[in-house]
Amino acid sequence: MEEQLLKLIPFKIAVRLLLILSCLALIFHILVLVRIIPFSIVWGGRISTVSEMQRFEITSLFINGLLLFVVMKKGGLISLNLPSSLTQTILWFYVISFIFNTLGNLFAKADLESLIFTPLTIVSAILCYRIVREKQLL
Repeated sequence: MEEQLLKLIPFKIAVRLLLILSCLALIFHILVLVRIIPFSIVWGGRISTVSEMQRFEITSLFINGLLLFVVMKKGGLISLNLPSSLTQTILWFYVISFIFNTLGNLFAKADLESLIFTPLTIVSAILCYRIVREKQLL
């Protein structure tokens, strides 16, 4: 099954798609942070104060930004002085995080979060898994 996934989703396509999703996530979280998008539809609908939202959204921006740079490094788009073992470890962290995030989205209080972000986190987990399984750094 893994071989089928590796053949079905070419590495370069997986990199590009995950970069696009990461950029969209960054834009989304910036819009939440500046309160264009209400924070009631993120983090499972469990944030109750602006201060709490700011902490969570800044953390999310850092996490999404890190993913962007690591995927760009693995995809050969930028040169970062990171050992490939660290890159792989970080990518595995994201695979696991996306899986748990998918589960969290399924149980979110906000229906919009469940409907939109559950499929996005499943796709992100699959793409990240595809990228981490690439044998060679390009």
